[in-house]
Amino acid sequence: MPGNLFIVSAPSGGGKTSLVKALLEAEPEVRLSVSYTTRAPRAGEADGRDYHFISPREFERMLEAGEFLESAWIYGHHYGTSQKWIEGELARDRDVLLEIDWQGAQQVRRLMTRVVSVFILPPSLETLESRLKGRAQDGAETVAKRLAAAREEISHVSEYDYVIINEDFNRAALDLRGIIRAERLKLSRQLARHGDLINRMK
Repeated sequence: MPGNLFIVSAPSGGGKTSLVKALLEAEPEVRLSVSYTTRAPRAGEADGRDYHFISPREFERMLEAGEFLESAWIYGHHYGTSQKWIEGELARDRDVLLEIDWQGAQQVRRLMTRVVSVFILPPSLETLESRLKGRAQDGAETVAKRLAAAREEISHVSEYDYVIINEDFNRAALDLRGIIRAERLKLSRQLARHGDLINRMK
């Protein structure tokens, strides 16, 4: 049986990246898909670890060749997920996590039959605005655009299987880890992986 494919989405400032990082530290067997993007690296980001940073021309070539499982245009830049890499990891019975927005999630659901999706919500839009301003990376106009985009993102929450309210980070991290572990422990997966052991004990 192939591995699980997990999607985690959240509005900008919702805490998705920090929660995913905590999950990967606690569950190192989960593989994070590294997206391709045409935006420039930010301070501290490394090519191949945070993103695969490529030119717009190379992105268009990959898109036309059908190499992306999903792709999106976000804040003036292209983002995409390698279909070949995802399918290869799942075929090896490895769980894969996609950190993508609602647009990408819709595309993945159309192409993949077994997807578990999680949406991270802030406790309020006021808290989200405070977090975005606290980054000190963006001006007032950019913050306003991100808040408008957040409302659009949140409007798609009903399309997801699980919802986590990120009010207390430690609790939200435990909730995300619990979802991953529960999906792994479903009967169909345990029978596929440990069928002989289970049958011997009947």
